[in-house]
Amino acid sequence: MASEPNSRVLSGFLDYLKIEKGLAPLSISAYTTDLSQFSEFLEARKRALLAARRIDVRDFLQQLFSNQVDGRSVGRKLSALRHLYRYLLLDKKLDHDPTLNIESPRQWKVLPKALARDEMETMLAAPLQRANGPAASRNTKDSAALAARDHAMLEVFYAGALRVSEIVNAKLEDLKLDAGYMLVRGKGDKERVVPLGRSAQEALAEYLKQSRPQLAAGKLRAASAAVSSRNSPLLFIVRGGRKLTRQRIWQMVRTASAASGRPASPHMLRHSCATHMVENGADLRTVQTILGHSDISTTQVYTHMALDRLRTVYQKHHPRAKAR
Repeated sequence: MASEPNSRVLSGFLDYLKIEKGLAPLSISAYTTDLSQFSEFLEARKRALLAARRIDVRDFLQQLFSNQVDGRSVGRKLSALRHLYRYLLLDKKLDHDPTLNIESPRQWKVLPKALARDEMETMLAAPLQRANGPAASRNTKDSAALAARDHAMLEVFYAGALRVSEIVNAKLEDLKLDAGYMLVRGKGDKERVVPLGRSAQEALAEYLKQSRPQLAAGKLRAASAAVSSRNSPLLFIVRGGRKLTRQRIWQMVRTASAASGRPASPHMLRHSCATHMVENGADLRTVQTILGHSDISTTQVYTHMALDRLRTVYQKHHPRAKAR
């Protein structure tokens, strides 16, 4: 029965709504639009309506939220799906309801987007690869210094789950490179200590050794600048020792993410750090501390992001997970 085409399943349900329920043409049209959209979503996953799972429904609704569909429209689509699967249960075409226990849209939070691990690795390597490529033939010296800085920033973003403002305002004195951590001043001037992995430590050491002094000694572009900023207390700087702007960091992250084929924002690096830690078994309290969340309920969203991965691994490796 699960092999019945989606078009036939929908046709039968729409006939039921029209003939037995007596719904108006506009209501039938709304059901057709909403259910066809879910059907197309499933077909992209090579799954039939009769074989849909709860995770498929959740992912469909989450995709709608990610595409900025308002909560009222998402609620209407969920209602249409519930009516469809109740009809199919009554018609004995399936024995489970994938919409069961799906929260109403007003209870949903839009899950933050995270990069996959291979995408993250590609992105982290992008600045150095670009500096060594053909495009670096012009102004090679500065290009290498800027690439080392960008590489170090990306590593720190990912290692410590930092926000843009925290990167912009990070000071040299906050960095305890030998000990492998840095002090971060977050929202509301709250301070937290974040660890730095080996990759981040090595990238920072390289940047501090050669690239930062070179950038600090660079000529100021602004003719009106009367005082050199060579002695800037900031960790990450532009030529002449000036402070980085948020816009420049966004631009840098977007350029680096192009190498992975998936546009990213600075906040996606923060989410990626948290998601990958949870996937690897980190407890929520530790992740909460690194992120600087005052309430652990904010951190719990990352368990939802890691759930698909855990379920996939479980079904693949547990001897009793598959149908016998």
